[in-house]
Amino acid sequence: GAPTPEAKRPFLLPLLKCLSLLVISKSLIASMALLLQHPFLYSNASNCRTPSVTLLQTTKSSAFRKSRKWPVTVRCAAVASPEIGKEDVLVGEEKGRVDVVDYDWTEEWYPLYLAKDVPEDAPLGLTVFDKQVVLFRDGNGEFQCYEDRCPHRLAKLSEGQLIDGRLECLYHGWQFEGNGKCVKIPQLPADAKIPRSACTKTFEVKDSQGVVWIWMSHKTPPNPAKIPWFENFARPDFRDISTIHELPYDHSILLENLMDPAHVPISHDRTDWSAKREDAQPLLFKVTERTDRGFAGWWGREAEKTTPNFLRFEAPCNLQNNREIVDKNGVTNYFSGLFLCRPTGQGKSMLIVRFGNTKRSPLASLFPAWYFHQNAGKVFEQDMGFLSSQNEILMREKVPTKELYINLRSSDTWVAEYRKWMDKAGHGMPYHFGHTTISMPKEAAVVEHAPAGFVASIAASSPAKGGIGTKHAPNLSNRYFRHVVHCKECRSVLKAFEAWKNRFSVVAAVSLTFAILLSGRQWKALLLLSTAVCLAGAHACSTALDMNTTNFIRTHRRL
Repeated sequence: GAPTPEAKRPFLLPLLKCLSLLVISKSLIASMALLLQHPFLYSNASNCRTPSVTLLQTTKSSAFRKSRKWPVTVRCAAVASPEIGKEDVLVGEEKGRVDVVDYDWTEEWYPLYLAKDVPEDAPLGLTVFDKQVVLFRDGNGEFQCYEDRCPHRLAKLSEGQLIDGRLECLYHGWQFEGNGKCVKIPQLPADAKIPRSACTKTFEVKDSQGVVWIWMSHKTPPNPAKIPWFENFARPDFRDISTIHELPYDHSILLENLMDPAHVPISHDRTDWSAKREDAQPLLFKVTERTDRGFAGWWGREAEKTTPNFLRFEAPCNLQNNREIVDKNGVTNYFSGLFLCRPTGQGKSMLIVRFGNTKRSPLASLFPAWYFHQNAGKVFEQDMGFLSSQNEILMREKVPTKELYINLRSSDTWVAEYRKWMDKAGHGMPYHFGHTTISMPKEAAVVEHAPAGFVASIAASSPAKGGIGTKHAPNLSNRYFRHVVHCKECRSVLKAFEAWKNRFSVVAAVSLTFAILLSGRQWKALLLLSTAVCLAGAHACSTALDMNTTNFIRTHRRL
């Protein structure tokens, strides 16, 4: 496609910022990065205010899921039986049968993409569970979404192109617009009418607070009231950093990980100033809401006897973690970590991450946005091995999580709440893993992922459409394909750093050549200095490229 406006701008400023990063201390970089990016802020601020929340009424369905006996899982005998007061250390079990609620996964709004990152010159292929859709901007700049297949011979429309705001299938040139109507078939005689059946299915999409949402049902009219609204992100002084990541594990495992503050000090040890393994400790959880659409509550460190952090999970896959801190002048500052998840098939998910606040350190302006983006990629890579193996075991064992997990009250309360909510609503999903119930996918993952169309799906879901991405293998374990191809800003910055690296290398080679050929000492010294500066610039550009395309590798240290 045509280069984006960002790609046309001069990129000396990003280069200078990259050079400045090399001389800023490592500790300052790490602390600033996670001050804005970390999902769980362990602040010791003493003056915290309870965020304003609206409690929802719980409605119970009269239908019940029949109880089922599962295979017994053999576990080792406990060495000791620790107690916290008179309570057991494990999350409690409710007696009786599970209340099943009316739930249909298609009658929900799913986060498709960040609006700012949707390409303007090409269609974008995406999935929700196993449903493939294509998203694009029409001639008026409005979002349109179709089923990702041409009614002619089933070719992927996301492999097509945009012509005058219409989506053209590149197989035979059929063109579609607006509500999916076919407006051009090149092979038809001039006096022939286009058949009515030559149209494609459409999906309702809405842009809300910078996120494109899709309504998946064709039977039930879209319900705008179900589009999530996040109060903090509507505040006048609220600033956020938003990123999108494609991840190689199931959405339920991803959500478990995001609502688990206990793993942060261990898995992300020394990633930033707040994550230190020696800080791993019991946590305190207070569940305040349980509804048909999710749950909410407070959490904090048990030793501090406070629960200043508010967490809310809401169907289908939305999670937020909020905190309010009152400064010495009595001004309330709002902090939010928002996680909008979209199931993209068995063992796959896409996540929109938005961290924001109303009070931002002036030092944060020294860091370019791409630095925070790659830092978020590092955090996901630190958990990737654990979550991928967890996904594999759940699929292989085919039993509810109750038979596999050991949920502690002091660390796993939110995880247990989430799986118990799955017991209530999971029957209305293509598949689910609940606390006491499961429903396995009807199609094997290898069929759902359509290996015959692997090349097309990779190309169609990549907004970069080639470019610098051709040097990286199409693999979801690679940071480039998990994030950079989906981020317009990072793609533009990478192209700029690649260009500057080549320029510096050429100038360095020319300077060194003249330094060798010329006899004057002053000229030699000047040219050698120029060579050194250019080589340093090329190295800085290479470092920036590596930061955005190279995965984190865990190094184990002796404690």
